[in-house]
Amino acid sequence: MPGIWRELRLPVTILMLIVGLILLLTGIIWIWFPRISAGLLSELANSLANWNYYGLVVGIILLISGIWYLYDFIKKRKTLLEKMKTDRRSEFVKRRKELEKIAKSLPRKYEKMLLEKMEELKIK
Repeated sequence: MPGIWRELRLPVTILMLIVGLILLLTGIIWIWFPRISAGLLSELANSLANWNYYGLVVGIILLISGIWYLYDFIKKRKTLLEKMKTDRRSEFVKRRKELEKIAKSLPRKYEKMLLEKMEELKIK
């Protein structure tokens, strides 16, 4: 499962954000603004009826989780790419453990990039 999660983390996170936002908005419309006409969101809120209370809670959880995972992914990706820019072997060797740990949580293409950089700098 961890190998699959590495590859699907970004799309699943984006899906969590979208579903969380929709559930949050339909819950808000149903609970606080029942007379507002928001098109498709109003229709969805009306069709879910009292389930909107649960949808609001689930939407908040999905939205917060999605934001956290997206932030974490972008931060790790940025860190890895910035630290791999160096052409100094000694600097790269100091950061090797940290970079390997980060690369294992990102999709496999980043691990391959790290291995290529290690070959380029002749690090075993």
